[in-house]
Amino acid sequence: MTIPDNVSWNPKALDEIVSNDGGRPVLFTNARIVTMDPLIGTMTGADLLFVGSLLVGVGPGIITAAGDDNAIVVDCTGTTIVPAVVDTVALVGGRGHRSEYVKTLTPRNTTDFLVVSDELAADVPSAVATLMTRPEQVRALVAAGRPVLWAGTDVPGRATAPEAGTPAAPDLTGSPRVGVWIDRNDFLHQELTVDGRYDEARGGRPHAYQGRFWIDGDRIDYLDDLGFWAYEEFQGDELHHAGYVMKLG
Repeated sequence: MTIPDNVSWNPKALDEIVSNDGGRPVLFTNARIVTMDPLIGTMTGADLLFVGSLLVGVGPGIITAAGDDNAIVVDCTGTTIVPAVVDTVALVGGRGHRSEYVKTLTPRNTTDFLVVSDELAADVPSAVATLMTRPEQVRALVAAGRPVLWAGTDVPGRATAPEAGTPAAPDLTGSPRVGVWIDRNDFLHQELTVDGRYDEARGGRPHAYQGRFWIDGDRIDYLDDLGFWAYEEFQGDELHHAGYVMKLG
C-alpha cells in the first residue's frame, strides 16, 4: 500500500484557519465522511462545515455556498473524515436511541474530527488506530474547531494537555467560592478553605470526609484522604453534587 505524501497537504488553508478569529466558516470538502450518526450515516464526496467549535453542516453540496460565506476551504479529496472522539458503545450497537449517541459528526455537536487518507481509514477503528500508532500519516486532527495536528505534525500554538500527576495546592485567597456550603436540608456542610482543603460534615457527623480540591472553571475535583476522587459543579451561586444542591452559608 502506498501512503500519500502528507507534507504539502493544504498548507495555505492551515494558515487561514490558525489566523481565523472564529468568524469565518471553515469547510472541509469532497471527503468520505463517517458521521457515526445512525440517521445520517456515511457519505462520499461530502462536505463538513463548522464555525468556531460548532459543527453546522454535513453532506454533499455545501461547497456551492463557500464563496458566498467567505469560507476557508480545505480540499479533502482522497480522504476520510471520522469523529476524533469515538463512541465505542455505538460502534458495537450498544445505543438504543439516536439521541444517546455521543461525539457524532452531527450538526450542533462540537467540531472534533480526524482526517486520514482513504487507504488508512477502512472504518473508524482503523482511522483512530492510525492516529494512535502513526500520527505522522494523519492529514488533520481538529479539536473544538482548532487544528491540533496537520499534515502529520503538531500545529504551532496547539493546545497541550495538563501535566500528569496531582497538582500543587492552590492559593484561593480572595476566592468567592471559599467558605461553608450547606445543602437545602441542612444535612451536608462542606467547608472549602483557602489552602485547597475541604472538610465535610454529614448529618451532624463532623469530618465525614476530608481532603484536597481543585477548581477549574465551574468544575471542582476532590481527592479525599481515603484515596477516592469525586467532582462537583458550580451553577451560578449553587454547588451541585450527586443530588445535593448547596449554597454558601
